[in-house]
Amino acid sequence: MRQRGLLHGALRNPNFRRYAIGQMVSNTGTWMQRVAQDWLVLKLTHGDGTVLGVTTALQFLPLLLFGAYGGVIADRYPRRRILLTTQTCLGTLALVLGLLAITGTATLGSVYALALAVGLTLVADQPTQQVFIAEAVDVDDLPNALALNNAAFNLARMTGPALAGPVIGLLGVGPAFLLNALSYAVVLANLLRMDTRTLRTRPAVARASGGLREGVRYVRGHPDLGLPLLLVAFAAGFGMNFQITTALMATKAFHVQADTFGLGPTALAAGAVIGSLLAARRGPPGRQHLVAFGVAFGTLETATALMPSYPSFLLLLLPTGTAMLLLMSAAKTRLQLGSADDLRGRVISGYALASLGTTPLVAPFIGWLSQTTSPRAGLAVGGLVSVAAALAVGAHYRRLERASAGVCLPDTWPTGPWPRATRAGGTGAT
Repeated sequence: MRQRGLLHGALRNPNFRRYAIGQMVSNTGTWMQRVAQDWLVLKLTHGDGTVLGVTTALQFLPLLLFGAYGGVIADRYPRRRILLTTQTCLGTLALVLGLLAITGTATLGSVYALALAVGLTLVADQPTQQVFIAEAVDVDDLPNALALNNAAFNLARMTGPALAGPVIGLLGVGPAFLLNALSYAVVLANLLRMDTRTLRTRPAVARASGGLREGVRYVRGHPDLGLPLLLVAFAAGFGMNFQITTALMATKAFHVQADTFGLGPTALAAGAVIGSLLAARRGPPGRQHLVAFGVAFGTLETATALMPSYPSFLLLLLPTGTAMLLLMSAAKTRLQLGSADDLRGRVISGYALASLGTTPLVAPFIGWLSQTTSPRAGLAVGGLVSVAAALAVGAHYRRLERASAGVCLPDTWPTGPWPRATRAGGTGAT
């Protein structure tokens, strides 16, 4: 395997190009909608951070409850067909919310209901998006494709909030939702244009009882799959509630207006784009990278809570976003390339559960803490928990290495075919 592929290696593949372009356009609309939804909720509730946390929690609650089943769906059915269905549903939900906002009939209850519906759709959409990339490119280009997909996602994450402020300020909140609905037409068109003959499709997993339990046993039996998921769960659950914390920092700590409301997510995403490009140029990450990125992310997030002005807050969000992306990319790459082909969907559903499904458990607490004390407290707690989780995972890795008494698998990656964890309890390279 190429340890350090060219930055544009995966982009030579027409199917991947179509997929990446469609996702970047659609995700730009999605991030615009997220900012618009936050603004709408804060306006409906006169700035209630706790309600904002509940809204975010509802959107990700289905991933917590049913996220593991999304991996079973991704392993069992044609992934391109799943994406065509889920993307159509998400576009329709954005259209409904936009019409409600434009007609002045949007209520907190309708926002709650639509956020929950989006979450139900994401159960199947999130793991399928991730494992579909493995069908679109050759295995040697997979690390590069994953990093470039992250870059496209975070470029959209940067552009969407930056556009949301002017759109909301000039046109109102409703058109932001309608633009998101329109963006799904691009991803649907590109999915339909793909050359299915060149997709690396795999035989569907036969319907059988115990499919979910098999995935859980597989992850539990392989620490190099379970520990990244554990770190992501704590870092994302506590430390990545930026949809709440940046919104409350902007409105309560720095008292900004609508036209600059979206600059926090934009700065964070700009840093994540830098992290994506760095990840695209480097080889597959080792254990020490995973732990180091986790410590760096938590430390930088804690520091953002101490910034005295909005410009300094935005400036420090840049390296925070870089560290966040490097952490998530390292975890995702280790999971994608370290799991068996017929179980990859279920493993990646674990990543979706860890990265998004933990939000319903923690987001209301972070919102409440930020509301009753200060938004700075929400950021600081998230950063400190992330550091503690990274150090705990690093300590567990060291214990595993000592227990292996010299027979543990190397932390460096060989140059041959990518080693995967086996079904029968053995592990691939770590």
